[in-house]
Amino acid sequence: MKQTIEERRLETRWDISRRDFLKACGAVAVSGVLYPFLATAARSVESGLLLRFGLVTDIHYADVEPRGTRYYRESLRKLRECVELMNSENVAFLCELGDFKDQADPPSEESTLRFLHDVEHVFKDFNGPRYHVLGNHDMDSISKQEFLAATGRSSSYYTFNNGGIHFIVLDACFTSDGEDYDRGRFHWTDANIPSAQLEWLASDLARTPYPAVAFVHQRLDGVGDPFVKNAEDVRTVLEASGKVLAVFQGHDHSGGYRLIDGIHYYTLKALVEGSGEENNSYAIVEVRTNGDIVVTGYRNAVSKELRCCRSVDAVSQR
Repeated sequence: MKQTIEERRLETRWDISRRDFLKACGAVAVSGVLYPFLATAARSVESGLLLRFGLVTDIHYADVEPRGTRYYRESLRKLRECVELMNSENVAFLCELGDFKDQADPPSEESTLRFLHDVEHVFKDFNGPRYHVLGNHDMDSISKQEFLAATGRSSSYYTFNNGGIHFIVLDACFTSDGEDYDRGRFHWTDANIPSAQLEWLASDLARTPYPAVAFVHQRLDGVGDPFVKNAEDVRTVLEASGKVLAVFQGHDHSGGYRLIDGIHYYTLKALVEGSGEENNSYAIVEVRTNGDIVVTGYRNAVSKELRCCRSVDAVSQR
């Protein structure tokens, strides 16, 4: 790579206290063995940090020519940069928010599975837990079960806990009649979270003693093509729990943000858009004990501080 990790870091919008601390330690030119130590020391000056995790979305890898603004072949190199940075930053886990791979023209199951294998091989270089969210392109010419098998998952929606936070992975890749997306037999605007999954979500939120963060591919914070058709029903469940701090989404390549009834909805920009290392997108998310969440965006990803009215300690006592 042409830039060191520290040079990439200084291009992004880091908070002044951390950057000044690193400079004071002489970290601008530091790499390799000393960098993780200094990064950890810098984080220790910040009060109330629960955990840090990585996000990336809309990788759309395929060994095909560019179409419009999507440079599919470059996605492997961009993802390697993301994984290298996440490893150096020692984040707790790395989650991709859907549209992990794409397809050839004409599409075939064989080539699509090869693209999936190749991008998963790079993703596996992350030194920690990895999580997948299903996106519509993940079933463009293969079945949902084929995607899950290739990525080591048994269910398309699931939960996990880390650092005192309950994480929920949702699957909106269902048609209006409740059928799974399958081998391209769906329309990308017909995204739904079926009633059975909503019931599971409500029950899961009722059981967990922890504050929660949700991941989903299609957006939940509006109405129209990029949004889940029954998004309002999903938000009702999230809001009723009183435990959800934020929802992280993909699908809408330009990104976005909304605050609805105390829950932050942050849409990460797509990795596949644009050519060259400068046109990349991924983020590190920090969750703090007072409920605040800080998103540090890399390359084209947007940095944002998400101030929350829910204290993590208070939610944990519910």
